[in-house]
Amino acid sequence: MTFPERFSGLPEYAFPRLRRLLDAHAPGGDVVHMTIGEPQHAMPDFVGSVIADNLAGFGKYPPNEGTPELRAAISAWIERRYRVAVDAETQVMALNGTREGLFNAAVALCPEEVRGQRPVVLIPNPFYQVYAVAAQAVGAEPVFVPATEETGFLPDYTALPKEILNRTAIAFLCSPSNPQGAVASREDWASLIALAEKHDFQIFADECYSEVYRDTPPPGALEVATEGGADPERVVIFHSLSKRSNLPGLRAGFAAGGPESIARMKQLRAYAGAPLPLPLQRVAERAWADEAHVTASRALYRKKYAVADAVLGDVPGYHPPQAGFFLWLPVDDGEAAALKLWTETGVRVLPGAYLAREVNGTNPGRGYIRVALVAPKDETQQALERVKRCLYA
Repeated sequence: MTFPERFSGLPEYAFPRLRRLLDAHAPGGDVVHMTIGEPQHAMPDFVGSVIADNLAGFGKYPPNEGTPELRAAISAWIERRYRVAVDAETQVMALNGTREGLFNAAVALCPEEVRGQRPVVLIPNPFYQVYAVAAQAVGAEPVFVPATEETGFLPDYTALPKEILNRTAIAFLCSPSNPQGAVASREDWASLIALAEKHDFQIFADECYSEVYRDTPPPGALEVATEGGADPERVVIFHSLSKRSNLPGLRAGFAAGGPESIARMKQLRAYAGAPLPLPLQRVAERAWADEAHVTASRALYRKKYAVADAVLGDVPGYHPPQAGFFLWLPVDDGEAAALKLWTETGVRVLPGAYLAREVNGTNPGRGYIRVALVAPKDETQQALERVKRCLYA
C-alpha cells in the first residue's frame, strides 16, 4: 500500500513528544500540570440549564454554518467588542473549535498559484501547530518567521524579501500570541494590513486569547482593517469560547470576514465540516451574549499575572505577558529544563522548541519553556516558586 508523503515531514506533536521525554521518570514532588492551555476556571453557570432546555436538539441535524441566532449573537459581540458591523448571514460562520477553522480556511481560500508560482504561507515561529499542517495540506510553502525577543515576540513580516511577499497567499498572526503573550498594537495590525494590500494576500488573525488580558483590550485585526478602508476580504478573524468562556470541551468558535471568503468556507464545510450539535450551539449563543462570566474569569487571570510578576519578576529575561495565560520563560535548554523540573519538583511544563521549527540551524523556542497559568492562584504560586527554586536559584 502506498501512503501520501505530504505530511511525512511533520515532527511528532508536542504533547506525545513531552510524554516521551518525561513519563519514563518519576515526578519529584506533587504533580502540577502547566503544559496545556486548558482553562480550569469555572465555566458559566448557565451551561447545564441551556443544554437541558435544548436536549431534544441532539435528535436533529444542526445547521452547518451555525443557527441564525448563534450567528446573530456572534455578530452582536463583534460590534460591541470591536465597533465593527458584520452581517450575520454573509460574514459569520460557526466553527467546531478554531483549530478546525484555521485549517479549513486555508483549504478553502489558499490559491493553487500566486503570480504563476507556488504560494507561500507566512507563519510566526514559534506558532500554533495547525498553521504549518494547513500550509502543507494545500501544497503551499510554509515560511517560518522568527517571533523573538528582538522582534517583540511577534513576526516582522515587513522585513521579508519581495520575492517571498509576492508569492504570499496567507499570513497567520496570533494576537495575543501563543506562546509568548505578546499583543499586536494597532500600528502592528495597520502595518501588516498595508503589506497585505500591497502584495495582495490574506491575513488569518487567530485571536483566541483576545479576552484574557491585563488592563487594555487587545485591538483586533478586523477593526483596524475596517478603520483603514482595507479590502473587506483582506482579513479573516478566528475566535473561540475555549479561553474566553472556559469551555474548551464545547468546541465552539467562529470565523468572520468578507462575504466571499466566508461563502467559500461555508461551501467547503457543507461537504467536509463537523457542525456543532444544536444544544451546544444554544450554549454558545448564550455565552457570546454574556460578559459577566468573562469579566470574572479575567479578574482571576489578573491575580495570577500579579503572582507571576512577584515570583519571577527578578529573573533575567522574564517578560510579563501582556495577555493570554502563558509564561514564556528563558532557560538554557527547554528540554533539559522541563526534565529537571519534572524529576526534581513534579511541575510539568512544555519545552519551547516543541512549538517552533528549526530554520537555518536555529529553533527560536529552544531556550524557553512554556508555562500555563491555568491552575488556581494558590497552586500556581506554589508551582512557580518551585520553578524559580529549581531553575533560577
